[in-house]
Amino acid sequence: MAEHKIRLTWNDGGRPFAYESYPREHQIAFKDGQDMLTASASPAYRGDGKHGDPEDMLVAALSSCHMLSFLAICTKKKITVQSYEDDAVGFLEKDGGKLWITRVILRPKVVCNADAATLEQIHHLAHEACFIANSVKTEVTVEPR
Repeated sequence: MAEHKIRLTWNDGGRPFAYESYPREHQIAFKDGQDMLTASASPAYRGDGKHGDPEDMLVAALSSCHMLSFLAICTKKKITVQSYEDDAVGFLEKDGGKLWITRVILRPKVVCNADAATLEQIHHLAHEACFIANSVKTEVTVEPR
């Protein structure tokens, strides 16, 4: 239905190619290079902690997709949203002998003109509509603040 392309680039930076020394930083370009970010491995895997890592990006993708679905539903229900914040967290855990992001908790804080029960319903609908949540086996829960 739609293609979503990125371009990932990496080079050795002139450093020796050994596990202890090769650089983990790499660039990811979106939208034909119009938007770029630098990512790395997690510091636990010799990455640079000042950059997001793939695990962070998965959590961010789930949070972003949920928010975009939530906002779209609010507009259709004529609910005005002034702000939306999420302090999401993902858990890299060992399960079945493999490390993977087993669960993500989204903790959205929404300022709008709807009551708590309505917000809970919309968060449920947003979770059901989220393309990214529907694409992963990771358990995603929503705990509104």
